[in-house]
Amino acid sequence: MSSSHPPKVSRRRVFYIPGYDPIHPRRYRELYRKEGAAQAAISGYEIALKPGAGGDHYGWQVDARIDGTDTHADIEVLVWSDIVRDSMDASIPGTYLQLLRTAWTYIATGALWRLMRLRKGPVIAALYPVGMLLGQLLLALGLWWALFRVGGLAGPTGTSGGAAVGGVVFVALLRWFKAKDGKFFAYYLMHDYAYSAASRGANPPALEARMAEFQASVDAALNTDADEVLVVGHSSGAHLAVSILADLIRAGKVAPDGPALGFLSLGQVVPMVSFLPDAHRLRADLQYLSTQEALTWVDVTAPGDGCAFALCDPVAVSGVAPTAKRWPLVFSAAFTQTLSPARWKALRWRFFRLHFQYMCAFDRPKDYDYFQITAGPMTLGARYADRPASKSRIDHAVSKYTSVAA
Repeated sequence: MSSSHPPKVSRRRVFYIPGYDPIHPRRYRELYRKEGAAQAAISGYEIALKPGAGGDHYGWQVDARIDGTDTHADIEVLVWSDIVRDSMDASIPGTYLQLLRTAWTYIATGALWRLMRLRKGPVIAALYPVGMLLGQLLLALGLWWALFRVGGLAGPTGTSGGAAVGGVVFVALLRWFKAKDGKFFAYYLMHDYAYSAASRGANPPALEARMAEFQASVDAALNTDADEVLVVGHSSGAHLAVSILADLIRAGKVAPDGPALGFLSLGQVVPMVSFLPDAHRLRADLQYLSTQEALTWVDVTAPGDGCAFALCDPVAVSGVAPTAKRWPLVFSAAFTQTLSPARWKALRWRFFRLHFQYMCAFDRPKDYDYFQITAGPMTLGARYADRPASKSRIDHAVSKYTSVAA
């Protein structure tokens, strides 16, 4: 953090970039409202939400009193859920074709084997939709074959009848599985991984255009009287934030006498993209952002989150760490320590819920508190100025592809 930025905050602008999520952003407001109230009760501070001030993005306002200081935050969600929904608009056969193409991309490029050298959790999460979708297909085929065989016992007419009935059951069962994907998440995760794999790590044009809009919004906030502008990137939203902020700083949009600029990446899955051969832009942005004095970048993950590359320095493992590397500061939210045994037991096997725990209350909090970061009286840089990185982080090059120019 530049010395020209005061460590105290009274007004803050927060931009939250969600991961690959097709759902309306009101879910994030409700999550913030519910979990913020819970954390305030646990930690002994006050926090209250009210409707957003209006603007280009969905958001809300937060008034808080923490450590005897009153603060105000305007939080906006940078929405790309419409792009996500469009990418998920695939038929059942189309999804299975995506499965084949995505598996081939990660296997043929060698990215899968490299990812397996990092953390098992996210690789298992990546393989889960493949196994689940193939299992659904095999079950449907098994029922079709069973009906075909039963029909065959009645002779040629029965064989054709059994095949026809089996075909109807086959299609109906696959449609049922897709309709129930809110419980299985197989189609959702398949579309997620296929989205990046389809372009081998490059950003699709529609996403690049949306990122330019997000950049303009952050730029406008940097020209207000806010004490801090904080960008929060969750899951795959983290690598979008990397490129947005890199573009802003390259363009000279971050003035030394303006608001402090903070970047909080949570539950990041950067290697799923940066390890792909055509992710030149992302690798270049990771390398550039890691050297910049214009911002503070803190990366928080947890080994208990099986959907994130926990304690994997996204710059280093992508093979683009320069000599002058400053960021990110990588540390763990340590779910097993910051959640009570009873709470951890209740959440341990709820993998998708744990992936959002970073934005939730901890009943045994340590130095990570999402609500103090986004609505408290300290800048991100001041809060973690003396925080050491986690010793167990992975900070050596693993990716096969390290080029930063197409």
